[in-house]
Amino acid sequence: MKFHHSELCATFSIVARDPQTGQMGVAVQTHQMSVGGIVPWLLPGVGAVATQSMANVSFGPIALKLLREGYPAEKVIVALVAMDKDEHRRQVAVVDKEGRAAAHTGSGCIAYATHQTGEGYSVQANMMTHDTVAQAMALAYEHASGDLAQRMMSALEAAQAEGGDIRGMQSAALRVVPGDATGPEWAWVYDVRVDESDTPLDDLARLVRLRHASLVDHEGNRVLNAGQKDEALRLWGEARAEAPELEEMPFWQALELADHGDVANAASILQAAMVNDPRRDYWIDLIQRLIDCGLIENPTAAAELIAAL
Repeated sequence: MKFHHSELCATFSIVARDPQTGQMGVAVQTHQMSVGGIVPWLLPGVGAVATQSMANVSFGPIALKLLREGYPAEKVIVALVAMDKDEHRRQVAVVDKEGRAAAHTGSGCIAYATHQTGEGYSVQANMMTHDTVAQAMALAYEHASGDLAQRMMSALEAAQAEGGDIRGMQSAALRVVPGDATGPEWAWVYDVRVDESDTPLDDLARLVRLRHASLVDHEGNRVLNAGQKDEALRLWGEARAEAPELEEMPFWQALELADHGDVANAASILQAAMVNDPRRDYWIDLIQRLIDCGLIENPTAAAELIAAL
């Protein structure tokens, strides 16, 4: 053979930018291990890149450098293709900070291989079971609801429903970064991956759900500190309902409420969470340890919380 099988990254992926938040993301699935270490490349406030087929991994950092220098997505694709003698084997897609998307599918990519760009996104697929995968992804993304990660997840699920990779499934990844370039380069909103699984999309969807619940929980903290307790309680309830397996979530919500002097609601949340929890006494002991370390702003209220439990 003229290649090693590990070079093949038969993949379906999406790169996208959310016009409301400016967030940019990449989501991908393939029948090889650890696709999250190959395909997605992102920088906050700069852009997002997916490199696949016989993936040229250097396309990731090179494209991000060009995007940082102000080149639009289409010119970045032109430059990547021009620099690579094996461009006919490559598939690559880029979305820039303005939401301009562009992609390249080389003539030598294994059928079925194609891409489709739309408003603020590009979907691409190669070595697919059917030639309708990219179209199904685009349609699903355009009609999906939720945040950027949830909408990209809809695109991946549509691809698999259309037949997906001709070899099956093995790994998946999804990353979203902020639209603001003024923060640290390592900042992220979603960074989840499944390196080896019989059901990578199911596993990835669960991780996206848990991370989304955490983001809702964080928003509850923000509005509580802004004096909007009722809204915080609503958001926290929504987060607990979305991710009941995140057992630490109600614990920290209760401590935040206690710090703000609302011991009654704090006790109610924590009591409900600790029903039938064999680690109940450990959670209570942890409150005391946090008091002893000086990490509780309102130790009197925290002590009252312990007593109420």
